[in-house]
Amino acid sequence: MRVSVWDTYVKREGGKLMHFDILVSNKLKDEQIIFGYGKEFLKSKSFHTEELSSKECKFCHIEQATDEMINQIERNGFFIIEMENCN
Repeated sequence: MRVSVWDTYVKREGGKLMHFDILVSNKLKDEQIIFGYGKEFLKSKSFHTEELSSKECKFCHIEQATDEMINQIERNGFFIIEMENCN
């Protein structure tokens, strides 16, 4: 499966900048759905973050998904790669 990678930066409480990637099927083009996946991920965190929008979340590139990514995308619609300050 080919996936679109959406590079995402969101400020969290304390001023730290969270960096994570939202991966979705490359066939999904609706930004509002993709932003919704990012918001769902942010709600799972134990700390407060700023709002996510097109300013914080941009299409980056397309890549080949791993089996783990494919399984989660098929179950939930998306896969998150936590990069910086996500915990």
